[in-house]
Formats: sequence, C-alpha cells, structure tokens
Amino acid sequence: MKKYNVKHMVTLAMLTALAYALVCLIRIPVVLFLSYEPKDVIITIGGLLFNPAAAFIISLVTALLEMVSISDTGVIGALMNLLSSAAFSCTAAFIYKKRRTLGGAVVGLAAGSVAMVVTMLLWNWLITPLYQGWPREAVAEMLVPVFLPFNLLKAGLNSALVLCLYKPLVGTLRKADLISPQINHAGKSKLGVYLIGGGLLITCILALLVIRGII
Repeated sequence: MKKYNVKHMVTLAMLTALAYALVCLIRIPVVLFLSYEPKDVIITIGGLLFNPAAAFIISLVTALLEMVSISDTGVIGALMNLLSSAAFSCTAAFIYKKRRTLGGAVVGLAAGSVAMVVTMLLWNWLITPLYQGWPREAVAEMLVPVFLPFNLLKAGLNSALVLCLYKPLVGTLRKADLISPQINHAGKSKLGVYLIGGGLLITCILALLVIRGII
C-alpha cells in the first residue's frame, strides 16, 4: 500500500506538471479576454483516477503556478481559475467515484459541466468588474450572450477530451506501473466512448469556429 501511495503522489505531481504545461503551451482565444486551455482535461482525469480531493489539489497547485508565472490577473485570476477547474473536475470525480462505469463518467462530466457553467456565471458577475474595470451592469448584460456560450463550449471540449483521452492515459500509467492495478476505468466499449467523445468534440470545434467567425 505504501508503495502505491508513493506512486500515486508521483502520478499526481506528473499530472499537475502536465496541466500547467498545457496552460503555458495551448491557449485558444475565443471571445474578448476569454480563452480555452485544456488543463481541466488533465485535472479531471486525475480526479477520475483517484478522487475529488486529488482534482482539487491539482486545480489549486496549477492555479497558483499560473498566478506566479504567466498570469497578469494576480490573486483574482487564480481564484477564478481554481473555481472553474474545481467545479468541473471535482463534481465529475465525485459522481464517477460512486459509479465507475461509462454511464457514470458521462453523468459525472455532464454534472461537472452544469456546476462549472453556473459557478462561473455567478463569479464572472461578481469578480469580472474588479479586474476588468467594467461596470457591473455591463457585465450582467454579457452573461448570456458571452459568458454562457463560452463556458458551455469550454465544458463541452473538456468533456469530449476527457472521454477520448482517459482510457489511453490510464493504460499508459498502468504500463509504467504508476497506478494501482485495482484502479478501474469506465466502461468496456472503447468504441462507445470514442463515439460519444468524438461527436461532442466535433460539435464543440464547429461551435468555436462559428464564434470566431471562421465559418
């Protein structure tokens, strides 16, 4: 047990480093100051592998690393990043922990999406005026036409990528003996997972292209 506890800590550290690397390397502008980074995909996979606490720890450390290195929004930006990542990943991990099946993963990701969207609509209304210098009334008018579709798109991309990458990553970690063989992963049908994830990913990419005015 002690052997696997150490390996789990190493795995969490690796996932945290990977999440931070994705923040630094991949940042896709969507609308206004809002951009998409796939860090929540790695954070959520960590939560599904272990538990909601693991997802929160990775979210917190990643947000702090971003704050002291590449962010220009300071503590407020770190708080917003933590809230967004934790709302999505911890909710998904909590539900999946109770039901380790493909259905449990899909329900968890859907619930995580709802939790993130609701949380970020509330906190964007509360916090955005403080670091953007906009009147709160102007931010309120942007909630539905700007913040809502952005967070729906972000949640959809996160969910699709988690479904597509979870099984391959679990297999890689098992082969490297970094996770316990007792850790199960969702579902028996790879085809079903990839069909759901791929369809959602294509839909979100098309939506992103529309928002960006490319198509």
